[in-house]
Amino acid sequence: MSLYRATVCALALLTAAATPVLGAQKKGEAKPQAGRSETLACRLGTEDRHARIAVVVVKGKTDSFAYYSKWKPRTCSIYLQRNRDSYSKWADSGTLTTVNLEKGAFLIEHRPGEYHFIFRDIDRERYCGMDGVINGSLTIKRGNEQCVLDGDIMVEGAALGQANAQLETPAPAAGASDVKPGAAPCCAPGVTAAQPSDGATATSAAGEVTGSAAAN
Repeated sequence: MSLYRATVCALALLTAAATPVLGAQKKGEAKPQAGRSETLACRLGTEDRHARIAVVVVKGKTDSFAYYSKWKPRTCSIYLQRNRDSYSKWADSGTLTTVNLEKGAFLIEHRPGEYHFIFRDIDRERYCGMDGVINGSLTIKRGNEQCVLDGDIMVEGAALGQANAQLETPAPAAGASDVKPGAAPCCAPGVTAAQPSDGATATSAAGEVTGSAAAN
C-alpha cells in the first residue's frame, strides 16, 4: 500500500509540474534548452479504465517516471528514480536507457519530441498485485496529453493465485474407474475364468494332476 501511495503522490506532483510545460508547448513557445529539467505527462482511457505516466527528463535523459493504470477496482503503480531507489538499475547507451528490475526491465527510447517506453516482462505481482507479467509499450509525446499504447499494458491481469484456476484436471483413462486396486489381470477378451466347483481348491487340483502323471 505504501508503494501505491508513493506512486500516486509522485504522479500527482509530476503531473502538476507538467501542466505549464504542456501549456507552453501549445502556445508555440521555445522548447526547453538542453540541460534543463523538463516534466511531461500523458493519459489514455476512461476514469475506470486508463493508463497514465509522468516523466522527468534531465539533459535529455529520463531521470524518473511514475506509471499508473487502473482496471476498476484493480490498479497498477510503478515509480522509479535514477540512482535514488534500491530496486532499479539504470544504464544509458546512446539514445536508449535501460532500467533493470529484479524481474523485468524497461527500455526507454529517446526520440525527437517523444519518449518510447517498452515494458519487458514487468512483474505484475509486485506492481499490480496480480499474476503474470506486462509486455507492451507506451509513448509520451511533447505537447500531447494523450499517451500512445501498444501490447497488453491495458489487459487486466489475473488475481493472485487464479492464473491456473481454469485449467481442468486431466480425465482418467477410459475404463480405469472399473479396475479395482490390487486386482490381477484375468483373461483375454471373450474368455471366462474357470471357477472351482464343489469346494475344490487349487492345491487339490494340482495334486490330482501330479498323481496322474506319476501313474503313467
